[in-house]
Amino acid sequence: MDPLTEPIEGADRREVGGATVEIVRAGNGRVKRAVYPPGFRWSTHMQPTVKSELCMHAHIGFLARGHIQGEYADGCTFEYVAPQVVTIEPGHDAWVVGDQEAVLIQFDSEEGTARRFGVPEAHSH
Repeated sequence: MDPLTEPIEGADRREVGGATVEIVRAGNGRVKRAVYPPGFRWSTHMQPTVKSELCMHAHIGFLARGHIQGEYADGCTFEYVAPQVVTIEPGHDAWVVGDQEAVLIQFDSEEGTARRFGVPEAHSH
């Protein structure tokens, strides 16, 4: 097995919109590993479940594998290629580029992630 995607012992494992998310509590926060398959797009695969127009979570972490791109409501874009540290503000759509899964290790405090890490609550210029 691949140690980067092997199940994490003791993690809360969820399958959401085709992505696999494992969550482990760490202090007063969480460490999450999200594995997004090739072809995954938030607006296609998660939006029907979440029922918001855009992803309203901040993502702070490390892209360990893969290539992701995204766009904010105002048309600004972002792109990350592993290995790279990731900071994505709330209010975005994002997708996996290419034929390799994207593995994102994230640090969060649930709904308070943007505030806790000093990231704007919504993207703006």
